Amino acid sequence: MVEERRRKTLPFIKTDQEIEQDEHHRIEEPPSISYHNDRGNQHQQRNSQSHSKHHHHHRHRQHHRPSHRPLALPHSPESLEPTGAADSVGSLTAGTDSPQQLNSDESDSNRATAEAMAARFHPPSHLRDEAETLKSHRHSVGFDVPGAVHTIITPNRMGVKADRPLDSKLAVIMVGLPARGKSYIVKKLRRYLNWLQYETRVFNVGNLRRVNEASQQHDQSANFFDPDNTDMKRIRDDLAIQVLDQMIDWLKQGGRVGVHDATNSTVERRKLLIDRLRKEPEIKVLILESVCTDKMVLERNFRLKLFGPDYKDRDPAEALLDFKSRVDNYERAYESVGDWEEEQDIQFCKLINVGKKVIAHNISGYLSGQCIFYLMNFNLAERQIFITRHGESMDNVTGRIGGDAPLSEKGRKYARALERFVSQQRASFAYDLASRKVKEEDDWRSYGLEPLDGKKESETIDTRTTQEKIDAKAKELSSGQFTVWTSMLKRSMATAANFDPDVYDIKHIRFLNEINSGMREGMSYEEIQRFYPEEFHTRQSNKLYYRYPGMGGESYIDVIHRLQSMIIELERMTQSCLIVTHRVVMRIILGYMLDWSQKEMPHMLVPIHTVYELRPKPYGTELKKWQYIESVDSFVEF
Repeated sequence: MVEERRRKTLPFIKTDQEIEQDEHHRIEEPPSISYHNDRGNQHQQRNSQSHSKHHHHHRHRQHHRPSHRPLALPHSPESLEPTGAADSVGSLTAGTDSPQQLNSDESDSNRATAEAMAARFHPPSHLRDEAETLKSHRHSVGFDVPGAVHTIITPNRMGVKADRPLDSKLAVIMVGLPARGKSYIVKKLRRYLNWLQYETRVFNVGNLRRVNEASQQHDQSANFFDPDNTDMKRIRDDLAIQVLDQMIDWLKQGGRVGVHDATNSTVERRKLLIDRLRKEPEIKVLILESVCTDKMVLERNFRLKLFGPDYKDRDPAEALLDFKSRVDNYERAYESVGDWEEEQDIQFCKLINVGKKVIAHNISGYLSGQCIFYLMNFNLAERQIFITRHGESMDNVTGRIGGDAPLSEKGRKYARALERFVSQQRASFAYDLASRKVKEEDDWRSYGLEPLDGKKESETIDTRTTQEKIDAKAKELSSGQFTVWTSMLKRSMATAANFDPDVYDIKHIRFLNEINSGMREGMSYEEIQRFYPEEFHTRQSNKLYYRYPGMGGESYIDVIHRLQSMIIELERMTQSCLIVTHRVVMRIILGYMLDWSQKEMPHMLVPIHTVYELRPKPYGTELKKWQYIESVDSFVEF
């Protein structure tokens, strides 16, 4: 099939075997012959049909000539010119009278035939142009997946850099008023892209402002952010450009995605940044605007700012008033992303109320698309995520990797204990969360602030005791849905067999299967080291990219991309869940949740019969670890 396609698309290409066959027909060639390919031959044949005797003679001579094949393709179209050694015209007249015995008409006919038949050995101009076009094509932009996509680079790529596709560097410009969740969004986006192996860094203008000598000479209260204060505006713009230059330098040194984290709340500021970035054509730009219209979320965000570096050790009520004044100053000059960006054909995305509504414009490129898809799928719900390996299997007892072995007796005991433990922790989590919410409301009241349920103090008279409030809230929280995910391997499904399907939403998911060890399935690491020492060393030196040999063999990178949809679902879902999986998969999921580096993740210890409890928070992820103690048939936090 490949050979047939080659013949149809490049009829002048010749294989090495065909070249050897042509040696039997090779004689010295008249240097004056001009070559064309089969299409030129067919064209001249059609022209000669108007002369009947020439056409008859042409067919006769074509019938008697030896079979000729097209020339092998040289390295470039320029080298296709005759060099004095090629299939000759002499073979065209085999089986006929000598040229001296031909009459003049026959000579003309023979000359036309010779030129036509020789034409098949040289590509026409349009094919030579196509070859030149292939050389000048730039790489396709966009699809760039570390460890899964490899772009072939040649020195003839018209100056295209040979390290990665053109749009593999992305500058993300954040836009939004204070307390709209910008920093929360960029932290999660940075973690996700780093997990996908796109090196990403956040460059925060506020952090530079707090240490910059020029800005520190002025009061950092709301007056510093007054849009009518031209001196302060100049300082803020200078800080924004300084941070942008730092980000550009980092991208040039090998970074993949840089995030400019600031309000960037006016068209004038964004134009300043875009004009600077247009001097760097290898960097694409994506503007992300975070908009929040939910008054309850806004108030909660405002109060979270009270615990930030700008208001440390200040009276909460006074600090909140100052922060709201700062926001008012920004709002007076605020210009939402829209008309100007569309006129400039800049790709942008507006996230409204943490992704409840998304507006996207001109999104192009793989990286930009990955960012938008991810940002559409997360929420602020407080929940538990338990992750554990399956109970001990028979292959664990014998030290063999892969396979689909059942649980050992110890593994079955762990499975029974796991169900009891998760049930207890669900109740404990609900009680802790209820206690914290009740205490938080009491604290706001003590600061002279209204509760966050949106009701006035006069409307919130509650005669219940604090304990009664906590118990009622805990009961409400513990009644929510709880999901259990397992892989489709026996040892994982058996570990979750004690969970009641009427109480838990149980799903068996192939994406959670252990890494496929290919031809090394069923072997021990000691056997691999003994029989395949070079391969064992290669894996130890680069576990992230090492791929097991054989059909279906995977690398850590392969498993990361296999788990991408699982991570998106974890971010999307609001209910708590338990994941029962395997060592490599557990490392990769924890690597995402806990922001482990690509060097740390493949080597982290995740012992069997251990449960990791994760609680996503606006500022990161809280972690608790529990170890199963067989002698007491219970779990201990460590």
